[in-house]
Amino acid sequence: MNKAEKIKKMKVPVNDNPELASRLPQGQVLTERFPILHEGEIPTYDLDTWTLKLFGEVEEEKVFKYADILAMPQTSVTCDIHCVTRWSRFDNTFQGVLFKDFLEAAGVNPTGKYVMVHGDQDYTANVPLEDLLRDDCLLAHTFDGKPLSAKHGWPLRLVLPHLYFWKSVKWVQGFQFMKENQPGFWEQNGFHLNGDPFKEERFSGEDLPIPEDEWEHKDYD
Repeated sequence: MNKAEKIKKMKVPVNDNPELASRLPQGQVLTERFPILHEGEIPTYDLDTWTLKLFGEVEEEKVFKYADILAMPQTSVTCDIHCVTRWSRFDNTFQGVLFKDFLEAAGVNPTGKYVMVHGDQDYTANVPLEDLLRDDCLLAHTFDGKPLSAKHGWPLRLVLPHLYFWKSVKWVQGFQFMKENQPGFWEQNGFHLNGDPFKEERFSGEDLPIPEDEWEHKDYD
């Protein structure tokens, strides 16, 4: 049974608190935990050799070192995050480089309207470029004033808070610009192509119920 099928069989929580209605999507449970979910082993890096690549539908491919990222304008973003496995966590503060500032500093003019975000372990997630250009989309290296832990994506992760958190790729390796939208790893395994939590865009195909308790069995900070 794949992950999408397991989530469909979970108990569905009911959100009946009107004070939370504007922040907590239907079917989510609010937690102070920061559950750790990913595919594969946690990678290790040497920052002297770490790189981030921009490629695909661009005028010129470019590669950046970690020091290049730290030299770009730095921003803090406080946001709510929502995982497809039914947990939500409010008021998370990440620090890093806004993706739109990254593109400007990189001098890259994409000709494709879609992006495949590449992470370690051959993980991918598709995102429209317009989503990445929002004021809250961040290439994050710091969480709540401390460097990201390896389990949460150090040295660099994407933070895209208006979409389910599987789109916020850990251990980012590159951004591939595309002319057509193509499914990433989880999108090829039963998850929705877009992933808007307030529309409950959890799965591809028919809208099916999802559980609330799988994430409770995971490690967390």
